Amino acid sequence: MARINLLPWREEQRKRNLNEFGIMILVGLMITGGIMGGWHFHNEENIEFQKKRNAYLKKEIVAVEARIREIEQLERKKAELIARMNVITQLQSSRPQIVRLMDDIVTTLPEGVYLTSVKQNGNAVSLNGMAQSNARVSSYMRNIESTEWMGDPKLTVIQNNNSSGGGYRSFQMSANQVNPKKKDDQQ
Repeated sequence: MARINLLPWREEQRKRNLNEFGIMILVGLMITGGIMGGWHFHNEENIEFQKKRNAYLKKEIVAVEARIREIEQLERKKAELIARMNVITQLQSSRPQIVRLMDDIVTTLPEGVYLTSVKQNGNAVSLNGMAQSNARVSSYMRNIESTEWMGDPKLTVIQNNNSSGGGYRSFQMSANQVNPKKKDDQQ
């Protein structure tokens, strides 16, 4: 009978299978490591790309904010210039008004009344003066009411400076300067 020793063959087969298994595990680990390394480098590349984009966006945001500040300064200057232009326009349109106001103050002044001071604050005109009688002050108020450039006269104080009852009476009154164009628009 032939003698066959099967043990060493199985032992060799087992060693070969173990070597192949080790090689397969090693190859699998290397492939897994390669894939993981590739994934890691891909993610690092994406992160670096995003950082560059963020840096670019920050740089552009700073530039846009500088432009916005410049635009805001220009808008402030524009508003200031418009305000100046409005003031100039208003002054040019009101230039003849003061002349007409002074003319009306003088032409409405009746005989026996004279003014000691005239003050204007905006459209309000304050008139202080002396009159021979209360009737002359009333006449002056009616004359003011009938003018084109003045209106709404209000007497605040009238007093006799002389204890005997004769002589001049001092008075204080206020009136408003009226623009006839606006007066016509309201009617």
